[in-house]
Amino acid sequence: MKAQLVTDIQKYSIHDGEGIRTTIFFKGCPLSCVWCHNPETQEYRQQFMWNQEKCTGCGECAAACSDGAVSMEGPRPVTDPEKCSVCHTCEEYCLQNAREFAGREYTVEELVREALKDQPFYEQSHGGVTLSGGEVLARDKEFLEQLMRGLTERGIRVNVDTCGYVPWENIESVIPYTDTFLYDIKLMDSGLHEKMTGAGNERILDNLVKLSKSGAAVWIRIPVVGGVNDTDRNMKETLDFLDAHSIGQKWIHLLPYHNTGSGKYSRLGQEYRGRDFTTPSKERMQELLDMCLKRGFQARIGG
Repeated sequence: MKAQLVTDIQKYSIHDGEGIRTTIFFKGCPLSCVWCHNPETQEYRQQFMWNQEKCTGCGECAAACSDGAVSMEGPRPVTDPEKCSVCHTCEEYCLQNAREFAGREYTVEELVREALKDQPFYEQSHGGVTLSGGEVLARDKEFLEQLMRGLTERGIRVNVDTCGYVPWENIESVIPYTDTFLYDIKLMDSGLHEKMTGAGNERILDNLVKLSKSGAAVWIRIPVVGGVNDTDRNMKETLDFLDAHSIGQKWIHLLPYHNTGSGKYSRLGQEYRGRDFTTPSKERMQELLDMCLKRGFQARIGG
């Protein structure tokens, strides 16, 4: 079975479900949210990242590259992605650690072994492993089922963090191995949703209803972005939808927008399009939280 690309394995995470968790970030996502703070997880391929602030322009990367993919333009190394074979030689020769490639291939066995290292922490805290991304449910179904089966057979509880924009069968196939789904709802206006994420929300909402009817445990996560979805109207429409379909009665998590990942865009050679977004004030977050609580939902600010 083909290995899958992972951008990060984050240990001791406390924001992706109950207890202490290991969060595995898979590469590739069907959405392209304007505010995404992990842009290196969007593409389904390895990507070169260059940190200009760390680079001293020594030229070691260009000298080491056997593909001729790296050349120097004055003090600045330039990488031609068409010539790059992703051999990682330039990364190894970079004395300042200014060069890296987002995405490393892992087999099911490697990921299970990595997760088992922290099993005592899961047992003590009622934690486990969270599969995230990108979009984990957009990856190879057979790989994902084998990974989740391997974890659950060893007594490790597995959460799935999903945007919901995947075929229903991808979700359905992992229900038997999933302890809790962490399900994103970003916007109720489908036109605005498409503008901000690259796709409408019809499939997302339809999958959420099906998932709820299946009896699976679902936590709703709402990234609250100032100037986009932090309005009373969007929150009311969201709560109306959840209430109408009896979804998310356990928890709603309101996640305030932050721009801590904006620096990654320049390292990928991309422009960050979320410069006009703002972090909602504590007062505004409390107002939105109160709307959830008054409607009878269990809710909190943060993951």
